[in-house]
Order: sequence, then structure tokens, then C-alpha cells
Amino acid sequence: MVDAARARKLADRIQQIVAEMLERRIKDPRLGFVTVTDTRITNDLRDATVYYTVYGSDGERAETAAALESAKGVIRSEVGRKTGVRHTPSITFVMDSLMENAAHIDDLLAKARAKDAEVARAAQGAAPAGEANPYREPAAEDEDLDEDHSDGRDAAGEGEDGRSGRPSS
Repeated sequence: MVDAARARKLADRIQQIVAEMLERRIKDPRLGFVTVTDTRITNDLRDATVYYTVYGSDGERAETAAALESAKGVIRSEVGRKTGVRHTPSITFVMDSLMENAAHIDDLLAKARAKDAEVARAAQGAAPAGEANPYREPAAEDEDLDEDHSDGRDAAGEGEDGRSGRPSS
């Protein structure tokens, strides 16, 4: 079994190598503005998944995916040469949907803020339908409880000194 720390270090190294290659060595005109966001590697160090984002339209994303697929062999051989591992992991490129998810969450938050503002506007001139606290108990019941124990005994029937008021047998 491979050490998890070693796998993380290898994944980080692969991410650096791939990012450097995309920046300096891969000269495919289909390659758009690519950012390598994450790299994950299996526990047996055989398969590496490289997550990336592309700034641009859907067409540019598709062209970038095709460019990465065609450059996969060159990138894998460079990863093998620079990492020095016995078996070079196979590389899979996956489009990271982080940006789309973040935009969707921003849209949802904007809708929630608009609904909250609408509720706040509706509540500005509103008054409660009933009393301010409908669960408040009448004061008469509180006084009755105090009167029941006015002889010095508590609810268990014991006096202040801990003895009951009943004669012992």
C-alpha cells in the first residue's frame, strides 16, 4: 500500500508539471486559457486525474479538451521523466465545473437576498395578529402555586429542615 502523503506529493508534482507544460511547451492553437485546478491520483499511483478550467465559450472549451487529449502522450512522458517513478501514471483530463457551480450558487444567493428584502418590505408596516406573546401564562396561576406551599413545605411535602411535617411512626 502506498503512503497517502507520498500520493499527495506526487499529485502536486504532476499538477506543477502539467501546468508548466501547458504554459511553455504545448503550442497547440486550439489550447485556450487553461488553468489546472487540481490533480488526484489513485492509491496505487497508476491513474492521475487532472482537473482544469477554461476561460471562454463552450466552443473554446471543446477545442481545449481536444488539444489536451492530443497532447496527453507528450505530457505523460514528461511527467514520467520529471517524477522518476517506476510506472508513469496514465493521465485523464477532466473539465472542472467549479466556475459554473460558483456562478449557480451566486445566482441562488441573489434570489434569496431578493426574497428576504421582499419579506422585510412586507413586514415593515405589519402588526402581530394576536398578543405579543401568545404563550404567556396568566399571572393567577403563578399566585396559586405560591399559595399552595406557603406553609414552608416544598412540592415533596418536606419542610425547610428536610423533615416531613407528618408524625413518624
